Amino acid sequence: MSIIAMSGGVGGAKLVSGLAQNLAGDELLVVANTADDFDHLGLRICPDLDSVMYALAGINDQQRGWGLADESWQAMRALQRLGGANWFQLGDQDLATHILRSDQLRNGVSLTAVTESLCSALGIACRLIPMTEDPVATVVDTEEGKLAFQEYFVKRQCEPAVKGFEFTGIELATANPEWLEAMRSGQAKALIICPSNPYVSVDPMLNLPGVRTAIAGLSCPVVAVSPIIAGAAIKGPAAKMMRELGCPNSALAVAEHYKGLVTDFVIDNADRKLVKDIEALGMRVHCCDSLMRNAEDRSRLAAEVLAMCETAVAA
Repeated sequence: MSIIAMSGGVGGAKLVSGLAQNLAGDELLVVANTADDFDHLGLRICPDLDSVMYALAGINDQQRGWGLADESWQAMRALQRLGGANWFQLGDQDLATHILRSDQLRNGVSLTAVTESLCSALGIACRLIPMTEDPVATVVDTEEGKLAFQEYFVKRQCEPAVKGFEFTGIELATANPEWLEAMRSGQAKALIICPSNPYVSVDPMLNLPGVRTAIAGLSCPVVAVSPIIAGAAIKGPAAKMMRELGCPNSALAVAEHYKGLVTDFVIDNADRKLVKDIEALGMRVHCCDSLMRNAEDRSRLAAEVLAMCETAVAA
């Protein structure tokens, strides 16, 4: 694999789909966050893995930003009629993914193997793997107490103010060996941190034992794309979290979060005034139109990021 991409859900999935349009299948390894995963209605739900998988297959709902296009909701309506918990919406087509995954996991198949099977069935050429096979769960410390991530994110709609985050089980977890091998092989041309929430999408991946050391040992560029443009998060609660944690809502604050790990940082043209401050952190800074409105934008941004990687290697 020449390009390794680390991705959370919706924002990261957009860039991943663009990378897949610009690379051959065997050139791209995508590692997805699994600290958002949880059990619901007896099913194992993997939101970030599925967001990336559906985007790569070109079947994701681009209006909602999650789930499948042309979805129906009969099962949820029936569940509500029966008095079941329907706060986490699972579309009728989407349910098939969770049913099949859960059944295979119960039969001892690894999450990596299940994901490979699902991707193959959907015609996805690149390699998509979970960050770990071990249970890691994001817990949000809020003004109302500690909440499981999906309870905070979906059930409570990110309403409680955030005080911090915990990743239960992470100390005992092992990063996916395929990911570690890809970083240690010396064959990677770049590691790209997609524009995902740095606190709840990227940090769980970075905090797995051995991952930061492996990234520090890379001889290729380590590129991060800012999920914050002109002080706002394009999707999700990143900007709200930053305010509540006492951080400025800026691409600079994201760069500071990755200081010492990232060699190159991509920001939107709207944040060009931050270039010198980010450069002072020891990063090369690249400005471009980073807002991904459609498939053409995703492909264009991915091509620009890949060209930046080539330039960084030449430098």
